[in-house]
Amino acid sequence: MEKLKGAVAVISLRLFALLPWRAVEGVGAGLGWLLAHVPNRSREVVRVNIGQCFPELDAWARECLVRQSLRDIGRTLTESACAWIWPARKSLARVREVEGLEALEQALASGKGVVGITSHLGNWEVLNHFYCSRCRPVIFYRPPKLRAVDELLQRQRVQLGNRIAPSTREGILSVLREVRRGGAVGIPVDPEPGEGSGLFVPFLGTRALTSKFVPNMLASGKAVGVFLHAVRLADGSGYRVILEAAPPAMYSRDTEAAVAAMSAVLGKYVRAYPSQYMWTMKRFKKRPPGEREWY
Repeated sequence: MEKLKGAVAVISLRLFALLPWRAVEGVGAGLGWLLAHVPNRSREVVRVNIGQCFPELDAWARECLVRQSLRDIGRTLTESACAWIWPARKSLARVREVEGLEALEQALASGKGVVGITSHLGNWEVLNHFYCSRCRPVIFYRPPKLRAVDELLQRQRVQLGNRIAPSTREGILSVLREVRRGGAVGIPVDPEPGEGSGLFVPFLGTRALTSKFVPNMLASGKAVGVFLHAVRLADGSGYRVILEAAPPAMYSRDTEAAVAAMSAVLGKYVRAYPSQYMWTMKRFKKRPPGEREWY
């Protein structure tokens, strides 16, 4: 059954990638519309997350954001299919604007390791190609459950000569080794870590268990951090890549202060592009002591 599911998933991705760009956007939005109007668990997770993270919104505004988020999540799916199947250069042609490139250039010229910091905002698969076109990083990722999809991604995510590291003990060690030798890595920092690997810090209207991994690397003094995101342009034609140097507070040996500073930067981007965040993640599954579970 797993092989069948994997085959269907890969075929679907390849079919999405055959569509012209406007159809890719339209089909993705259509899938998101279905998620918004047909009862399903993902829609409820989005509602819970947005309700807790944007308490200042009234009920109507929250529901509008839920629906727009699901449409954008559908777009992210079909766009990512293209990024996985197309040659990397074809995906890179969809990057229409770049803001803050000097932050990455300065980090690469520093002689230290470079930690590319991102989240599940916008299209991280296109971002992967952009980052790898500027250096040869080790990209840290969580393998998908379907083996056929994982095998596809392992091939497609290394088109530009970079490497990938799964979220295993060996993968973590390979990331640390790369940074220590002055190389570059890319890490999504918003997946919820194990309780011993994170701290509860403010994130939008709530508190979120957030990984200490990147702040601990920066505190060593051997690495420079750069935030990277690829957000969808309003006209649907492609993406704006935004880069920003990690703030000084992220280099602090006060781990809680450093993690909170990282979370604040992520929150700033999510607030700027709220519908483009992957709200279907159970990002807040673990709660501070004494607080009820959300899901």
